[in-house]
Amino acid sequence: MTPTEAEQTGKWIASVQLTSGAIPWFEGGHLDPWDHVQAAMGLATAGLVDEAVAGYDWLRHAQRPDGSWGRKYWPGADDDGVEEPETDANYCAYVATGLWHLELLGVDGRGFFEMLERAVDVVLELQVGNGPVAWARGIDGKVAGECLVTGNASIVFSLRCAARLAERWGHPRPHWEHAADGIADALTHRPELFTPKPRFSMDWYYPVMTGVLDGAAAAARIDERWDEFVVPEFGTRCVTVNPWVTGGETLELVLALVRAGRLDAATSLYDDIQHLRDPDGAWWTGLVYNDGKRWPVEQSTWTAGTALLAHDALTGATPAAGFMGR
Repeated sequence: MTPTEAEQTGKWIASVQLTSGAIPWFEGGHLDPWDHVQAAMGLATAGLVDEAVAGYDWLRHAQRPDGSWGRKYWPGADDDGVEEPETDANYCAYVATGLWHLELLGVDGRGFFEMLERAVDVVLELQVGNGPVAWARGIDGKVAGECLVTGNASIVFSLRCAARLAERWGHPRPHWEHAADGIADALTHRPELFTPKPRFSMDWYYPVMTGVLDGAAAAARIDERWDEFVVPEFGTRCVTVNPWVTGGETLELVLALVRAGRLDAATSLYDDIQHLRDPDGAWWTGLVYNDGKRWPVEQSTWTAGTALLAHDALTGATPAAGFMGR
């Protein structure tokens, strides 16, 4: 994208955002806290800081008394809009990543510390010993028996962001960093603690993107399954079993490649996925490449947000360009 095209994409996300600050997946659609944060980071990257802060304000108001959020909302509903009230640990943790990104852009977010601390407390309640985090908790309080690679890798990064923010804001929480270290150690040395999802590309590149693996280990992981997931001239498959490339996974893989120092591959992949971008700045979610049909037939704010983050990582346009590598 050119700078003008990046600006268009930011404005398109803002056009979908509601006056409450909520950012649905698409116009008239639902919302989940993780993708809401991803879209908010896109807004901030595009210079729409007030709109991004409004997104975090929505999260603060939607946060439940126990510090969590539901998994799915219909924003603008007459009640609280919660459709799936279960707690997803990764969804709760990810607000820290968004706030760290905002901090690197020079926005003072310390007013969100209480929200952040309550969210992290939820995540740590779901940690199994000093190892992985269970992926969810039901409304009956029952904790899921599975720990997932993608979710835990994301949580490692989020907890480290949270610890940096707490230090900067004068409320050191070293145990947050220690918790991240325990999860990362489990991912690296005790894979038997996790339920594998090998057909999903996220399980492949997330440990690289989030810094759980670095150096030679990261390079080996990328090389191991590159040909399974990457479709030349189209992008990255979401799953191995379908001829379907998705913007979200492709653009996150760009971030992983930048972190791993493979800038040529990252740039090439970013160029390949431009077929999902519309001239007005919107981004389609995916494409079934063997018949050229978009699926699902939706333009998603979180895909657009990830496109802006990847663009920034490749161009260094903002002070937050390297946030995934810090």
